[in-house]
Amino acid sequence: MDGSIQAERPLELAARRLLAQQIAHPVLATPAEVVAHLGALQAQDYAGAKWAVGLRLGADEATDALVERALDEGSVLRTHALRGTWQLIAPADVRWTLSLVAPRVIARAANRYRQLELEPATVRRSNAALAKVLADGAHRTRGELAAVLERAGIATDGQRLAHLLARAELDAVICSGARRGKHATYALLDDRVAATPTVPREEALARLAARYFRSRGPATVQDLAWWSGLPQSDARHGLESIRSSLVRESIDGRTYFRASDTRAAPSSDAYLLPAFDEYLVAYRDRSAVLDPAHVARVNAGGGMLDPCVVVGGRVVGTWRRTLGNRAVAIEVTLFGPRKRADRASIAAAANRYGRFLGVDAVMT
Repeated sequence: MDGSIQAERPLELAARRLLAQQIAHPVLATPAEVVAHLGALQAQDYAGAKWAVGLRLGADEATDALVERALDEGSVLRTHALRGTWQLIAPADVRWTLSLVAPRVIARAANRYRQLELEPATVRRSNAALAKVLADGAHRTRGELAAVLERAGIATDGQRLAHLLARAELDAVICSGARRGKHATYALLDDRVAATPTVPREEALARLAARYFRSRGPATVQDLAWWSGLPQSDARHGLESIRSSLVRESIDGRTYFRASDTRAAPSSDAYLLPAFDEYLVAYRDRSAVLDPAHVARVNAGGGMLDPCVVVGGRVVGTWRRTLGNRAVAIEVTLFGPRKRADRASIAAAANRYGRFLGVDAVMT
């Protein structure tokens, strides 16, 4: 299927991505299936990450409680992985993914480690102390682990604790545990994920590329490098190893790859995407779905990527929520006037989000 196809309409790119990402016409039934399909899902905004999963489930299955339960039970994990940021990831994928991406993340953090005086010996002591205290199978909060490290003579002031915990995740020592009230906890990775055979680097690159283009195509090799945090040479190597199974197409002079030849018709449906959603964050070039004139209204800098309103595959505004006991107030800011049908579709998307949370949605 490695033929060159000239796309009839650039809008097909957005329609195909909505379909590949399971935003349009979702067919997956569980949070674990969604996360496994995506390979990894940006999760620095915890509430937003849960909605990112819910958005990709069938409407009847999608509830915040369902996603929370998957995280508590460990069928979905939250840990530092791609680009050194928090991701949701399937247990079956966490070890080989970390073995592929963690060394580069750690190497890029070397200067910050020196600034924080986190020498290799300190990191080893920290990892050992964390592994020991979690060996009893208990899940412990950030504060409890900080106390453990302090008792071991390892300072946790400033940003040291955040980097020590993230490093333990990258080193495959710890991962997310079950929520304790409003507090996140950490668990021993070995307790939540069974040992698996080592995956050779060549195979891991192929797996990552296959997962990416299956769940996010059409996309470019530059997009894959951006999403994974790997060098473009590695991204190209992964692509080449699976290229014969992909469809290649040219859109506006750029070469895109995807995993299926199924045609996707542009849709006028509206979606409320959470902050940092993969529909935007998974691509280096977002111009296919976000007009460059509106980039500053979505990404004001500082690494932020605001919740977005999407209609017909294009970002048309932003939104924010105020959650109460019985209702969620949703304030939508559009980039320009919209047709009445679009506004009705946005209201339906807001109601869907309210159902996910189990409360009424009130548009403000």
